[in-house]
Amino acid sequence: MSSNVKWIKLSTQMFEDEKIRLIESMPEADTILIIWVKLLAQAGKTNASGYIYLAENIPFTDEMLATIFNRPLPTVRLALTTLERFGMIEINENQMICISNWEKHQNVQGLDKIREQTRQRVARHREQKKLEVTESVTEEVTLHVTDKEEEKELDIDKEKEKNIIPYREIISYLNVKTSSSYKPASKKTKELINARWNEGFTLEDFKKVIDNKTAEWLNDSNMSQYLRPVTLFGTKFESYLNQKGVKGNATDPTSKRGPDLPF
Repeated sequence: MSSNVKWIKLSTQMFEDEKIRLIESMPEADTILIIWVKLLAQAGKTNASGYIYLAENIPFTDEMLATIFNRPLPTVRLALTTLERFGMIEINENQMICISNWEKHQNVQGLDKIREQTRQRVARHREQKKLEVTESVTEEVTLHVTDKEEEKELDIDKEKEKNIIPYREIISYLNVKTSSSYKPASKKTKELINARWNEGFTLEDFKKVIDNKTAEWLNDSNMSQYLRPVTLFGTKFESYLNQKGVKGNATDPTSKRGPDLPF
């Protein structure tokens, strides 16, 4: 969680939104709207593309939210149910809460900058710790200890990354590149992304595959139809990722029969 985020963005036309107007007609309307703003603020502090959690593998329970929001538990549950029904939040199978359309509520580029600054600060801290170890033990022992610590940190980082798969960011990137409107909550799409993620591929790998195949197929009337999750994230994902010298209207060099088809 990034404590460097001190603000969230709210639209001056917020109360003209139809969903907000409907909520205002409900019992406990004021409290529900306060909880909505508190959720936005909490997502800003978490700074994880709209997700809200206590730790990366610990979701907030209703009871936790009631405590930190200082609101009765039944009211918090009513608010969460209402906001989820109106599509303002999503709650996944791991009970992680995510603000829908997070880009509406934040300066995403600004948050990315904060995340990068945090990453650099952590990297500097780790480097400093390595130097301290080097000064206190012999070179041979230092190298051994440092390598073990680094491997352990990398393993911990990988486990944390696996806990939250960036379905929304991957599909948003595909939609922008192809002017499409695929849904990140689609069961089939999530299964495909999950399968590749569990094979060790990263967010940057997904973006590279999208870039490669968009450059190759987007302007090809016969192939542009295959710029979709079932094709891009299927069994040929690795060959698409490692494709060299991509050119427009080219065929896939790894197969004579073209892209994976959904049948």
